[in-house]
Amino acid sequence: MRTCLHNARILTMNPAFDEFVTGWVTIEDNRIAAVGEGPITPDGPPADETIDVNGDLILPGMINTHGHMAMTVFRGLGEDVDDRLFRYILPLERGAITPEVVRIGARLAAVEMMLGGVTTTADMYYFEQQVGRVLDKAGMRGVVGQTLADYEPPDHGSFDQGFALVDDLRDEFSGHDRITASIAPHAPYSTGPQIMARVAEYAHDNPHVRVQMHLAEMKSELEWCATHHNCRPVELVDRAGLLRPGAIMAHCLELEPGEIATLSERGITVAHNARSNAKAGRGIAPVEAMRNAGLAVGLATDGAMSGNTLDIFAQMAPASMFAKLLGGSRKCLPARQIVKMATIEGAKVLGLDGVTGSLEAGKCADLIRVSLQSPRMTPIYDIYAALVFSAIASDVRDVMIDGKWVVRNGAVLTIEQAKARRDVAQIAQQFSQKTRQIDAD
Repeated sequence: MRTCLHNARILTMNPAFDEFVTGWVTIEDNRIAAVGEGPITPDGPPADETIDVNGDLILPGMINTHGHMAMTVFRGLGEDVDDRLFRYILPLERGAITPEVVRIGARLAAVEMMLGGVTTTADMYYFEQQVGRVLDKAGMRGVVGQTLADYEPPDHGSFDQGFALVDDLRDEFSGHDRITASIAPHAPYSTGPQIMARVAEYAHDNPHVRVQMHLAEMKSELEWCATHHNCRPVELVDRAGLLRPGAIMAHCLELEPGEIATLSERGITVAHNARSNAKAGRGIAPVEAMRNAGLAVGLATDGAMSGNTLDIFAQMAPASMFAKLLGGSRKCLPARQIVKMATIEGAKVLGLDGVTGSLEAGKCADLIRVSLQSPRMTPIYDIYAALVFSAIASDVRDVMIDGKWVVRNGAVLTIEQAKARRDVAQIAQQFSQKTRQIDAD
């Protein structure tokens, strides 16, 4: 199958940041065959499908480097309650999260992300095989992490059982073209040094299983590490051997300069959750300092319980603005760097930059079409600034993943959107009843 998209404005996000005001992209089967400039299709076999995109923007699919897809079922619950995590969320997780609930929540998340131009995501939660299966059916690319924790999680009563679930996840998706298994110790305070060391050993013995973890996320984490281990989180995780090349660390808010250097030396990558961090009042991550130290930093939504929306468009402007506030200058984290973090740098965070994240010959055909017809997208002096500060998720018209269309004209083709919404709404009714019971007790 050969497809040619032409009459397109193109951002390649390749190392040279090549962009074409009028260009074309040719796809053969699931790969990008060529990208070029000009009004006419390139030489070669005739295309089976030729699409005039009418001057709209074609760019790589966006990468969401950290989230909890199934937590769409908690979106908006107890927003103004200070202790909602312990009052509502954890009790509901222990008593109501089942494989079916995870599947239903993940389906809605997949719909939302695809509609917003996300083609690849990293996820960590419980019953994670269900999430991998949802992503597979949706046609998305993903790194799926079985979470390990010690606070009565819904899918394992012991860490031995948790590691067995990681084995199951690893075995089911071994060799899969789009789904990569991951082991996801929740955080230092919810696993501890011995389990983190065991995770490090597991990752050493299973090099194709990525590591995901929350790290240096909040002050209470610093206090726990200081009280119980007389150190800071980065040192504790490093002692356990878990700061290993390619490990994906989410948040990384509470970092000192020496810790940033350590993360860089260890080959760590970082998932930056600007909107979620700010909404929780936790502060601003030192993104520029991390990137200047050589760390790959990608954009992320976190779960819908924390950040509400699952599109990367909603993360780009906050990520730039918070860096400007931290640095006291408009120059901090310019728009082009933000788009890089949303695409090719995000792919690097997940170890997938050889596969996706830019429009280059030989890479998988993961791309999106963004309408430039809205009044708020006019005029365009700087296409990167327009994407970061003006565009919204609903400007995405078409999405292709691995050479297959998953969204056309703003409609998801691989999951029934109306049913996904109905199923989550039914769960929300049950959760509302349970929260009323909690409040009555």
